[in-house]
Amino acid sequence: MNVGYRLAYRLGVTPWEWAGRSLGAQLTTFLDDQDASAGPPGKALDAGCGTGGHSLELARRGWQVTGIDAVPLAVRRARARAAAAGVDATFVLGDVTELEKSVGRGYRFVLDIGCFHGLTAGERIDYAREITRVTEPGAGLLMFAFGPGRRGPLPRGASRAEVERTFAEWHLASDVADTTALPPPVRGSKPRWFHLTRA
Repeated sequence: MNVGYRLAYRLGVTPWEWAGRSLGAQLTTFLDDQDASAGPPGKALDAGCGTGGHSLELARRGWQVTGIDAVPLAVRRARARAAAAGVDATFVLGDVTELEKSVGRGYRFVLDIGCFHGLTAGERIDYAREITRVTEPGAGLLMFAFGPGRRGPLPRGASRAEVERTFAEWHLASDVADTTALPPPVRGSKPRWFHLTRA
């Protein structure tokens, strides 16, 4: 999948960036709730950050944000975007299945907009282990994922059962299927928002 993403960024075919922008209202509502319940913002991680749009929103809210992505062009664009906006955010080129060596520890919130659902079964296990390793007890994880299914080159999605099984050290606080304002191709993938908290 990594090679596919690199090629897509190079060709300028990045529908996930466009779809991610359409999640804005839903993400804003959740982040408002998160800000109200989590106390002062701390360290936040944007896993599979792409060109950094969601990272910048977190940084504007006072979070100390690190975004990580495996595509060099996406990371360069995220850094340029932050600089142009005058927003303080760090963007790292790295592998989400080996987070600790790239981003350190101490995160209180993790945002995953379409990262987990594109990983292989083995990568998902490694990813969950690393997310647990780099976060603090009580940390929150907000994940947007397609429902499971075969979609050719598109992500295979993830079920609630797989999310709960893979993140065994986390509690699934909510599972919401809200497709309002999403474009038809995204609605057809049966997407869900999973909100988990680390034990």
